[in-house]
Amino acid sequence: MTLFDHEMLHEIYEQPQALDRTIALYLSDGALRPTVSELLSGWPDPSGEILIAASGSSRHSGLYGEILLEDLCGLAVDVEYASEYSLRGGSDLRHPSVLVLSQSGETSDTLAALEQARFQGHKTLAITNAASSTMANEADVSMPLAAGRERAIPATKSFTCQLAVLYLLALYEGKRLARMDEGALAERIVELLALPAALGAQLDGWRRQMAALAAKFRSAATFLYLGRGIHYAIAREGALKLKESSYVHAEGYPVGELKHGPNALVSDRVPLVVLATVDRAVPASVLRYEKTLQLLAEMQAQEARVIVLANAGDGAAAAAAGDCVLIPPASEYLLPILEVVPLQLFAYAMALEHGVDVDRPRNLSKAVVER
Repeated sequence: MTLFDHEMLHEIYEQPQALDRTIALYLSDGALRPTVSELLSGWPDPSGEILIAASGSSRHSGLYGEILLEDLCGLAVDVEYASEYSLRGGSDLRHPSVLVLSQSGETSDTLAALEQARFQGHKTLAITNAASSTMANEADVSMPLAAGRERAIPATKSFTCQLAVLYLLALYEGKRLARMDEGALAERIVELLALPAALGAQLDGWRRQMAALAAKFRSAATFLYLGRGIHYAIAREGALKLKESSYVHAEGYPVGELKHGPNALVSDRVPLVVLATVDRAVPASVLRYEKTLQLLAEMQAQEARVIVLANAGDGAAAAAAGDCVLIPPASEYLLPILEVVPLQLFAYAMALEHGVDVDRPRNLSKAVVER
């Protein structure tokens, strides 16, 4: 490598191109591909129920997909830890369609969940970064990513590409179920196509800012990452990325749960990372944002140390936190793809501060394949 000292940083910077390649698999001339619509037509169960089974970062993608598919398509979605679903025993009296998520397509717990779903006669869909993987071949339908090989153990570009494919799945399902008219569908496609360039324009600035924040917060013992709604999934992913990359403890919580126990931990050595972006075209997003601002004001009075992720130009959120990371404008359901990238860069920078081999964290492997 000539431009990057580590594969993880290289792969973070590859994300605009990886997203472009992945989106191109499912869109043609700015429209959904009829061949993909036909492929997906036999997967959904008439009951409208979906069960998502995944582990690690892929499970956080599933949490994003849960809210996305419920809000945009009116489906009923549950997210299970793959390792738990495969060991529940008995028979699922429901008959959901089952979606499995895995970067490698070989994750043993998720493969076991897929096998359990097939045994019970459920229709299955696999989203993987390996079109020829076991999971992709065994599922009824495969929706591959085009992230390219990911060499660093911490998932970065595969995660954002998973979010993009889940968003595309919601567009296909929304059209099939007549939950989106042609105008709304076209608008969402235009927004998605513009996202990779918007992301690419921020990378250098985020990298510099996150390096400075990592130096500032180097001595923190624990971080609490907070998000509401679809952004909770990104709080969880940001915390996981920090743990596995830098060995600094972190936990992700819904914003409203902070005062139900975790606030006892908040101190000079336990700072907060708060997702406070908003889509003002979505009333529920505005409500969540206002509630988050209220919490930020309370944390300011409590003299908590806070890093906030907020919309560019949001003076209110910036004034309520010690440090503010600006996120370019996007719709509620695409903001998470932008939010997670500075959190990846923060985890990378914290790993450097702590002298960790960021590409190969101890005790971890790229794919958990033991059966």
